[in-house]
Amino acid sequence: MSLWSRRRFFLTSLAGTAAAGTTNLFGAAKPSDVFATAKGTRPIIISSANGVRALQKGMDILKSGGDTLDAAVAAVTVVEDDPNDDSVGYGGLPNEEGEVELDASVMHGPTRRAGSVASVRRIKNVSRLAKTVMERTNHTMIVGDGARRFAVAEGFEELNLLTEHSRKIWLAWKASTSFNWRPGIDSPEWVGRSAARNKEQTATAGRRGALHSPEFREQLADICGHDEALMARAIQVISDPPTGTINCLAVNEKGEISGTTTTSGLSWKIPGRVGDSPIIGAGLYVDGDVGGAGSTGKGEENIKISGGHTIVEMMRKGMSPTDACLEAMHRVARNYNNDKKKLATFHIYFYALNRDGVHGSASLWRNGYEAEKRAKYAVHDGTEGKLMDCAAYFDEVGGDQ
Repeated sequence: MSLWSRRRFFLTSLAGTAAAGTTNLFGAAKPSDVFATAKGTRPIIISSANGVRALQKGMDILKSGGDTLDAAVAAVTVVEDDPNDDSVGYGGLPNEEGEVELDASVMHGPTRRAGSVASVRRIKNVSRLAKTVMERTNHTMIVGDGARRFAVAEGFEELNLLTEHSRKIWLAWKASTSFNWRPGIDSPEWVGRSAARNKEQTATAGRRGALHSPEFREQLADICGHDEALMARAIQVISDPPTGTINCLAVNEKGEISGTTTTSGLSWKIPGRVGDSPIIGAGLYVDGDVGGAGSTGKGEENIKISGGHTIVEMMRKGMSPTDACLEAMHRVARNYNNDKKKLATFHIYFYALNRDGVHGSASLWRNGYEAEKRAKYAVHDGTEGKLMDCAAYFDEVGGDQ
């Protein structure tokens, strides 16, 4: 679907909703009015693509009659525990000082409760920690060292989250660059740079060229112990710092829905940086009457549009999960007037599941984080976990390739 036809669809859909019941447009929709005729499957559990092998754990809980939040948290815990996955939890890529900082949130549809933690160090399973905040305090969010101390008091194990794998990649990054995150692409200073090619792009190109120089290759080989796979991964994440995250949403046979989002955040970030993952209404939002939504990718862009909440509200007014995700993506792109030069500096995904078991996802670009691979998300419908194509907002390759 072209960008123009998507816009026209969104406007037509909202206009039709208004015509059908103007007084209901910004009011509460009755559950029977929420969805169109799409038929879903229950139970079902979905996630970002990196959770495809973990969804069976959550599905087992759903099939046994367990709680939907327990199912979602159990699935992402598999990824958090995996030292070979450097995007989430133990082994996550660190901040610019070499410290792993984790964020997470949970929302429980049946009880309408939520919990969240941010900038947590030395605690591996922050999705469970966010659930503990929800269950055992009257707070919604605890951050930083306070969150770590709360975790220890609640019996969580404290450990060094920086694996040798991630430490070597961090050392390689430190050896390759003096890059920092100032300023952002929404800054007038960014806009005011060279008309031919802004300084940030030039610096990025220079870094990528330097990564393949004989001098750096020799240094990289020493740091990585001549491990070719590790060296290739280091070059990949130095070139394009990943925003490792997993979002997971689960609905049971009764239509009860819950979700979680957990992350090690943007690699090499300024210490204390928090993205969208622990922000209720951005990286995660669940309404038990409607459904849930979450995001992965550049969290700053999602926070600006309250993506999770936006998607759920669009589903409340009758949009399918996929079209609701595309509407959120439209708002991200609109913040940059659809300037593909700026939008190409990042990637973002949205995921949505309604209480009837209908699901969908959208990516800003057709490709995933690798240019040659299609953007995907994971679904387990009770038979097996599988990857499905995301709807692409821009049907072309992009995302800081």
